[in-house]
Amino acid sequence: MNPIDTPCPPSIPSERQALPSDPLISIVVPAFNETENIPVLHQRVRAVFENDPFHRWELIFVDDGSRDNTWKTIGELCQRHDNVRGIRLSRNFGHQYALMAGLEHAAGDAVVTMDCDLQHPVEMLPRMIEAWTAGHQVVKMVRQDAPHTGLLKKWTSRLYYDLFTWLSDVPMRPGLADFRLIDRQVLEELKRFQEEGLFLRGLIEWIGFRACELPYQAADRLKGTSQYSIQKMLKLAWHGISSFSILPLRIGMLFGIAGTVLSILGILYALYGKWINREVVPGWASIVMGTSLLFSLLFVYLGILGEYIGRIVIEVRNRPRFIVMETKGFPRHPNG
Repeated sequence: MNPIDTPCPPSIPSERQALPSDPLISIVVPAFNETENIPVLHQRVRAVFENDPFHRWELIFVDDGSRDNTWKTIGELCQRHDNVRGIRLSRNFGHQYALMAGLEHAAGDAVVTMDCDLQHPVEMLPRMIEAWTAGHQVVKMVRQDAPHTGLLKKWTSRLYYDLFTWLSDVPMRPGLADFRLIDRQVLEELKRFQEEGLFLRGLIEWIGFRACELPYQAADRLKGTSQYSIQKMLKLAWHGISSFSILPLRIGMLFGIAGTVLSILGILYALYGKWINREVVPGWASIVMGTSLLFSLLFVYLGILGEYIGRIVIEVRNRPRFIVMETKGFPRHPNG
């Protein structure tokens, strides 16, 4: 936990910024083949705000290149409800970019990001808003593992966050995901980042601001199957580390130095055996194995180096991170 993080809410009125008299809450939800879940999510969000007369709200769905009727379903909701918006990307750009597309279109004084599969409980929204009104600019939701969660999943999740913290020097607590509330000021700072390989949970930690944490119990996916494959998870994990740290390059250099030292010692030992002991040095097989090991480490290091160089090439191209094909439900600009 960061030093500025505290359990929510408690109020910090001495540092609290002035809030609008009629604050708008934006809820950004990326969707990829989520036709069945979208109407249910809308109903549950609507039910929450029906009991909250103090906040206006808008629900922004981002269709991340879905192949089913996701965009049609979003369009139907936009026609029936004034506070539902839709953004359609030209293809599948990935979860993080879909989130960023929604964040850039959000008009709220505070913005909530959550998944469409209802594993992030909508019923936590009032507590998140309460923590925000108490003065916290970032409300981070920390997943509590269910009793039936496998040991492998728990162990790999904790290992990754510990590894990320160690490599990047950006503290990140296990259980954090893209379920959070951020203040408008935080959002404006986040929008300044134009880098590729988005890892939003890392960027939020890096940005700082007054933050607190709320625990939640993740529910089972309502309908359909998860579109987040192991390959996508590994890609996100690597983007997170490589975006915040060059330590893998330094580790590779240390392996190279260690291998060089061992090679020099081996050469000195061989020369000692040949010129002083007048013996042929035994162990040809072990030398071959050692050489193979060193070359393996070399190629691993070159792969890491190539990955970083590739990231540099992508940044230099400065291509758009995503392309919005069409939008629905957004108020028309006075000049447009």
